[in-house]
Amino acid sequence: MRRLPTQDLAPDLAPEASPAVTADDDFPPFERIPGDPATGLILLCDHASNALPPAYGSLGLPPEQLARHIGYDIGAAGVTRRLAARLDCPAVLSCFSRLLIDPNRGEDDPTLVMRLSDGALIAGNRHADAAEIERRIARFHRPYHQAIEAEIEAALAAGIVPAILSVHSFTPVWRGLARPWHAAILWDADPRFTRELIAALEAPGDLIVGDNEPYDGALKGDCLYRHATRRGLASTLLEIRQDLIADAAGQESWAARLAGLLPALLTEPALHRVEWHGSRTGPVVPIYPPETRV
Repeated sequence: MRRLPTQDLAPDLAPEASPAVTADDDFPPFERIPGDPATGLILLCDHASNALPPAYGSLGLPPEQLARHIGYDIGAAGVTRRLAARLDCPAVLSCFSRLLIDPNRGEDDPTLVMRLSDGALIAGNRHADAAEIERRIARFHRPYHQAIEAEIEAALAAGIVPAILSVHSFTPVWRGLARPWHAAILWDADPRFTRELIAALEAPGDLIVGDNEPYDGALKGDCLYRHATRRGLASTLLEIRQDLIADAAGQESWAARLAGLLPALLTEPALHRVEWHGSRTGPVVPIYPPETRV
């Protein structure tokens, strides 16, 4: 699937410019890795890429800013692809920078299109009005989520209730403070996948694993809320410290580690039942599985 490296991006748009969707019709909003639904696992990578469609230029940012964590989750895509290959499980990855529009936010989230991120002014987003945000939702954000929905529906149609693992990464230092965790698990109210994964990661004794660190996993409308919480699917979000997966060797090492422990976890029947655990963010409107829909 064609990718656009940041150094090849088109010149910046004028602040008032509003790119035509047709200019980016060949820019893929998502990458799908096929796999066997019988594995009982779907991998997601919301912040896989720092690429931008040509019509959006670089959003007014120099390449070194897009190469930072504000542009994407460094190393997360490499881990996801390698893990999907090792387990032969399906995966869906975004193909656009979170600075264009954040696929891990609900469509009504005020941080969906950021104008300021970790001290960087995003000039190309400064005049993104409601119409422009809707344009980005329709062209990039919504197709990514539709691809996830299609993967889940395919598993359910095959008689498999899948667990979902979302792969992210976090910076080693934030605002001058070193983060001690090698990895962290973010979750909301459903403990099924989370407790097992934390225990498995901690078992060898060589990792510091955070539980809802360095962020809390309860965010209404985010990717797992939309696709797992509302469906009653077991899910969890894995954050890996970026310095551990910044190169191919680190990504391969983490993929091998996860591939060594996930198959045993996935034999747990509770991970493949539809259960509604609700959300710490408030009431949840559930999406029912096909066999219960009226």
